[in-house]
Amino acid sequence: MGKLDGKKVAILAAEGVEQVELTEPRKAVEQEGADVTVVSTEAGDIQAFNHLDKGDTLTADTAVKDVSAEDFDALLLPGGVANPDLLRTDDDAVGFVRDFAESGKPIGVICHGPWTLVEAGVVEGRTITSWPSLQTDIRNAGGTWVDETVHVDGVLVSSRKPDDLPAFCEQMLAQFAAHGSRAAHSGSRSDG
Repeated sequence: MGKLDGKKVAILAAEGVEQVELTEPRKAVEQEGADVTVVSTEAGDIQAFNHLDKGDTLTADTAVKDVSAEDFDALLLPGGVANPDLLRTDDDAVGFVRDFAESGKPIGVICHGPWTLVEAGVVEGRTITSWPSLQTDIRNAGGTWVDETVHVDGVLVSSRKPDDLPAFCEQMLAQFAAHGSRAAHSGSRSDG
């Protein structure tokens, strides 16, 4: 039995996602039994990157406008420079992230991913890490930025870069496993 059996995890990503920051955490949660849905601005192909070089074409299972935070137990926000920049200009994506944060469900975020948290207005009073170029944005949004491999602030797990993925995945799995199901958060029974 996996630590995440029966849990549903959303990965919110768009064009320009840093490939390894999506694929490695996805593999980690799937190995623990989670049902993963890749959510984007539209369903279909998204171009992943390995830093500045094109990577694989990945598939978004659904459009963010067609799902709700209530449908999932946890959220992963991978980085890549273009990915969160696109997401933070999409009202549905920003609302999806805000709803996750306000519901108290766990969120894993890495690299440039916190830009979407900043846009959603959910960084104030939180301590997170990220790619160093985001520290001013995080501070301006009322958060505290730290330069750490991985930082856990309640149900929010953050890391700086691909090199941090082993520690990030370990803490992300711990937080995703420690927090209840969709039914516990929504106050109603969910059959999946």
